[in-house]
Amino acid sequence: MRTALRLSMLALLALLALAPVVYAQGLEPVLPDPALEQRARELHKRLRCLVCQNQSIHESNAELARDLRNVVRERIAAGDTDEDVVTYVVARYGNWVLLQPPLNAGTLVLWLSPPLLLVTAFVGTALYFLRSRRSIPEAKPLSSEEQARVAELLGEERRG
Repeated sequence: MRTALRLSMLALLALLALAPVVYAQGLEPVLPDPALEQRARELHKRLRCLVCQNQSIHESNAELARDLRNVVRERIAAGDTDEDVVTYVVARYGNWVLLQPPLNAGTLVLWLSPPLLLVTAFVGTALYFLRSRRSIPEAKPLSSEEQARVAELLGEERRG
């Protein structure tokens, strides 16, 4: 029994020792020039992962994001400017791939929806509170008959 436990512990340690080697195989190539690599990383932060949707390709671990990072590096290594790279990627995937799409007729709804929803919510809330103030009737003092009835009811409750 002890031998089996020792063997399984050794196997686990061997797997843990090999984990960095296995993980290192997934590392991406970087550009030899640090300035070019920095440009590539800045562009990675501007492009949306097509799989994760709310992450940039810089943050995403998806295979498609890794492929797009490599495409960006290849384009930069080929001498493209930042705008050339963005134009290249947008030509293939559309404006949706940009984390900050340009303001034009096609993206007008994307840019105007949040402020319009916020204004609509504010106006709706203000109208709700204004109308609720009007609907509350002003309290009138109780008549002598009503006061007597209240006293009678309170007296009965105290006895019961």
